[in-house]
Amino acid sequence: MIPLFELDYIDDWDIYYAKTDTSEKQRIWKKIRQLKTLAKARHLRKGLPYFVVETRQYRICFKEEKNKRTIHFAGNHKQYEKWYKKFF
Repeated sequence: MIPLFELDYIDDWDIYYAKTDTSEKQRIWKKIRQLKTLAKARHLRKGLPYFVVETRQYRICFKEEKNKRTIHFAGNHKQYEKWYKKFF
């Protein structure tokens, strides 16, 4: 049976997403919807409690707790680097 995850979003998850053009927003949003049933994602480097999925040059970062995934970031690879460097 495929696990079904509930999706949640932090308040400022879409800072970079809002600046993205419409066609890419649709692609990113489709990937976000897939997170409800996506079995695996890679860990963000250095042991942080985030997971990352990619769609072309865009990254989506989320935390997973039991059956809930909370979206923390969606943006391109340069924005992603800027976002995760704030943890170090």
